[in-house]
Amino acid sequence: MDVLADALKAMRTARPRSARAEVRAPWGLRFPAFTGTTFHVVLHGSCWLLDGKPGEPGEPGEGRHLRLGPGDVVFLRRATEHVLADDPASPVRAFEPEEVGTDSLGRLRLDGPGEATVLLCGAYLLDGERPHPLLAELPGVLHLPAGAHGRLGRLVDLLGQEFDDPQPGSDGVVPALVDAMLLYILRAWIAGRRDVPGGWAAALTDPAISAALRDIHSEPERPWTVAALAARSAMSRTVFAQRFTELVGRPPLTYLTWWRMTVAARLLRESGAPLAVVARQVGYVSPYAFARAFRREYGISPGRYRHARS
Repeated sequence: MDVLADALKAMRTARPRSARAEVRAPWGLRFPAFTGTTFHVVLHGSCWLLDGKPGEPGEPGEGRHLRLGPGDVVFLRRATEHVLADDPASPVRAFEPEEVGTDSLGRLRLDGPGEATVLLCGAYLLDGERPHPLLAELPGVLHLPAGAHGRLGRLVDLLGQEFDDPQPGSDGVVPALVDAMLLYILRAWIAGRRDVPGGWAAALTDPAISAALRDIHSEPERPWTVAALAARSAMSRTVFAQRFTELVGRPPLTYLTWWRMTVAARLLRESGAPLAVVARQVGYVSPYAFARAFRREYGISPGRYRHARS
């Protein structure tokens, strides 16, 4: 079980969206806020990431400007309102998602007399009710310069080729590459935090704690105990519990319950399985016990949750 991929799978609510924007100076695009995360890649040329409105610490906020060059990737943990422009003084117009349609190879063109910039702009639609704690540790704006992360750079090159020269099957290739890019972005961030003690980046690279996370993610239905998880990690119960809590941010069984409810919510959204079946798949013999646990986490019953999202 790949914990990172599994966590992202549980949070996704729809396919990622992306579009190629070819713009000529002077230009400016204001992107609206929405539930999820967003990214921009500079395929050719350069631009500025500007504030849409004041934000929280570490996020786009009043007075924040970031220069982006060819091959740069910028990831916004929360899709707050923001602006891309060729120059901070350029006029700004609203970006309307309807302009590029719902096709995987969406396109936007803005003509002007100046230099051209080609961007790949995209969004990951995630469940805002249950953001994984891993995402909460990310900076509001993560800037990954060109050339600093080899595999991510090669993926960016592939995406640029698919947009510049679509081939049979591109409509299936692009969403898969955009999906993969989120994992590559997170990998790059984790690699940059190898020397930072604590947190999810450390949890995923700690042999004992990552093994316990894999156990929980691969078999959430098992009646896990702290002792059982510690034994499989070859650690004492006390040391394991302390280490797990330090890195993951919550005790082992608290995280187990949180993950079980996250999986249950996905099953309720995406399948028509009876509640008793969903309950068993996340470790509850009794549907009533499952319903009580679900209500504690979400504030509503599993049945009402499913109906509201159908």
